[in-house]
Amino acid sequence: MQASAPAPASPSTSLIGNFRQELQRHMPFAQMSAADVDFFVERAQQQYYAPGETLVEPSSGVVQHLVFIRQGAVVGTKGLAELSGGAFQYEVGDLFPVSAAVARRAVTATYRASADTFVLMLPVAQMQALASRSAAFADFLNRRILGFLELSRRALQVAYSSQALAEQSMEAPLGDVARRAPVTCRPDTPLSEALAVMHARRIGSMLVTDAPGAPLGILTRYDVLGRVALAGVALDTPISRVMVQPVHCLTHEHTAQDAALLMSRHGIRHVPVTRDGLAVGIVSERDLFALQRLSLKQVSTSIRGAADVDTLVLVAQDIRRFARNLLSQGVQARQMTALISHLNDVLAERLLELKAQQHGMDLGQVCWLALGSEGRSEQTISTDQDNALILPDDTTPAQRAAWLAFARDVNLALDACGYPLCKGGIMAGEPACCLTLLEWRERFSGWIEQGAPQDLLNASIYFDFRRLAGDEALARALRNEVTDAARRMPRFLKQLAVNALTHGAPLSWTGGLDTTTVDGRDTLDLKLQGTAIFVDAARLYALAHGVAATGTRERLESAGPLMGVPANESGAWVGAFEFMQVLRLHAQLEGTTIGDNPNRVDVKSLNDIDRRILKESFRVARQLQQRMQLDYER
Repeated sequence: MQASAPAPASPSTSLIGNFRQELQRHMPFAQMSAADVDFFVERAQQQYYAPGETLVEPSSGVVQHLVFIRQGAVVGTKGLAELSGGAFQYEVGDLFPVSAAVARRAVTATYRASADTFVLMLPVAQMQALASRSAAFADFLNRRILGFLELSRRALQVAYSSQALAEQSMEAPLGDVARRAPVTCRPDTPLSEALAVMHARRIGSMLVTDAPGAPLGILTRYDVLGRVALAGVALDTPISRVMVQPVHCLTHEHTAQDAALLMSRHGIRHVPVTRDGLAVGIVSERDLFALQRLSLKQVSTSIRGAADVDTLVLVAQDIRRFARNLLSQGVQARQMTALISHLNDVLAERLLELKAQQHGMDLGQVCWLALGSEGRSEQTISTDQDNALILPDDTTPAQRAAWLAFARDVNLALDACGYPLCKGGIMAGEPACCLTLLEWRERFSGWIEQGAPQDLLNASIYFDFRRLAGDEALARALRNEVTDAARRMPRFLKQLAVNALTHGAPLSWTGGLDTTTVDGRDTLDLKLQGTAIFVDAARLYALAHGVAATGTRERLESAGPLMGVPANESGAWVGAFEFMQVLRLHAQLEGTTIGDNPNRVDVKSLNDIDRRILKESFRVARQLQQRMQLDYER
């Protein structure tokens, strides 16, 4: 129940000076002017609460006051408190409930005094007036989102840690562990040929099978010393003469634990995996150790060692598993998307190498560009391919045709690896995306000078280009020219801003989430309505201030000081953007997105913490858009 104390009273004039000194020992008052602190004190009301009495609870309705604790303590229970692992306590000098007061909504927790407690209660209308006159106070209110991000990250970590441990446990079926086709040969294969393949493929065993693919024997590199070298066996000897037989096999339904026991019983390091009697994989002792932790090195090494596209198709699946592990380890959004993009880069680079060899092309003569989210190193799990090719200016028609054929082959192979073909045709295998440096310069200049709707749409993808493979000088020359041309054309920057403001943050006039009903559920598009706002703003301000970075975080961090923006404000931009990135990854990994849109989520599926932070993140996005309006719509 509400305290039955006398009606609140404003501090007397004689107490204002004492209260000012008291408040200025705490943030944000320590950064505020004396006049602004006095503004708070003069308009606040004193109130006493006995132990156990309730200050505010969800049923109280929309929050009416921002509360400062002068003496005592307040405990919050339920809502956010339960999701964060128990009750939480506000102590002397704390302000609460900031998020609810700013958003003009009811609290989600119940706040009770845990001791004799004296507070100053500032009406929300006066809080807003103070924020309009005090930048330090406004910054404190705006950066509340940053205070919850770590809590949300820990919640995700807990949610994924048990799942990741289950996926990596010794109970995993061998069909999931040994997913790559085994390297095999026939019994009559000469030793020299088998050993050459083992050396070239960097594998520790050669499985010998009959024509249908049933295992007959195995030769490991540990057998070579005793069975071949020391025995003086000629290298033209058929492998059947020295292979170990019979070979100990398990089926795809056996577990990693079964393989570990089999290896221990027989002193072996490799176990072929069969399905219907035919070899479908091979699990090694190293694979079992790797189950305990799928590392960046392991995944990247597997990708770089892939000898063909079919193998890349298989190892590409490890990237998704690796993303799950990152979530279980509590990795931040920036590192997570950067690592995923890095592995996607490694895969694309290896595929380009394989296809260049196949087509007899020299990648050093051209430059393969990553565009869009890959160009920004911000790829999530569900992403299509956006790429382009820069050719040297002296490219002949025949050479251009050859590069187009190569690029189309690469695009198809990327599609097979799980990176769908771009529906808009923004791929290096399309004639419009396979141009000489001069042609690219003319194309970018046309977009900047004309600024038609399609030009602005192109800018949202092409302007985030990054060299992935080939001649870095070609990409550098294009980047310098694009940056300089954009800065010289204020009209183009204004058009970019107007285009970026087309989609506003999905907040209703009351400050609630403005959702769209899809399949009977209240949904939001976390990309179109969320991260895209920050991506567009970052691109705009990067071009306007000559920032060469392509990543959204780097752009915001670099452009902020050049814009004269306080670090707290630009930090809130980054925090909101990266929180939405984590939500996108979470939904994509869980398969909880709505319909065929990998970025649309059911708001009710989010926990209380994430819903609160998401709303705060949209508030930050709206404030960023308001800044863009002031800067470019005057």
